[in-house]
Amino acid sequence: MTTGTAFAQALAEKAFDRVTDLLDPAIDFRALTPKRDWEASNPGAVISGVLCRWFDDSGTIEALERVESNSFADRERVGYRFRVRSPDGLFLIEQQAYLATQDDRIKWMRVLCSGFRPIATPDRRGHV
Repeated sequence: MTTGTAFAQALAEKAFDRVTDLLDPAIDFRALTPKRDWEASNPGAVISGVLCRWFDDSGTIEALERVESNSFADRERVGYRFRVRSPDGLFLIEQQAYLATQDDRIKWMRVLCSGFRPIATPDRRGHV
């Protein structure tokens, strides 16, 4: 399993202690979501200042729908898709991340997020 895949799986489970273990103490983290950009320079800031805000307690990550990873040069790319249920309905979220590791920890990471994309759900008669 790649480091990026381990990150996606831990995030899908909201296992923030496992995510923290994957991050270098001096991580260079940046991300872009539909409404803002995010930066953090230590694991605590990544967790509390970014990831816990993206995936707060109001929503449940029901499934890690897809994860794929590959590497090129000195980077790894990981793409993953979550199915999330929130008070507002059912959503898909896809993220693409690029990362570099040092001593098996993520030292540098850039994430691009699709945002919460609604999934059409059928009504009682089966119509979408």
